[in-house]
Amino acid sequence: MKKTNMLRIGAVLWLCSVSFQSVAADVLAVRTISLDLARDIASATIKECRKMGYQTSAVVVDRNGLLRVAMRDDLAARFTLQIAEEKANAVIMSGVNSSEFRKNRADIKEELNHVDGLIIMAGGVQILAGGNYIGAVGVSGAPGGDLDEACAVQALKSFEERLEFAD
Repeated sequence: MKKTNMLRIGAVLWLCSVSFQSVAADVLAVRTISLDLARDIASATIKECRKMGYQTSAVVVDRNGLLRVAMRDDLAARFTLQIAEEKANAVIMSGVNSSEFRKNRADIKEELNHVDGLIIMAGGVQILAGGNYIGAVGVSGAPGGDLDEACAVQALKSFEERLEFAD
């Protein structure tokens, strides 16, 4: 083959690879939490809080902050649902548990509490599956955000294997 033909073929191959690369970036494969897992986590969280003597609500949101499951225990106040969701949303916004976010951004936490759909309080916990960030659980109703968070953390421990080996 002539050198010019080889250069042309090489240029065509290069252009094809560039165009395929740009097309590949247009479609993303994203992992997110399933409804079944979200339901199981919310239920387990409420059960953990009950063991500690607290009536709470647990809300699970996906990685985009979209509501997947909201559960309110029998005697939990209705406002606990809103607060739990807003705690979960704080996790989605920050990428860390809400208690850590609260500490990290103490300088602006009051301002952030004015953002619709957020509350900067302890009680929101990340949900990771196989190293992927798939959502968050927020809890409200215990006498303190640290106790809300403890319920969620304990509940998530019961899902460690299921989360670690998620497909």
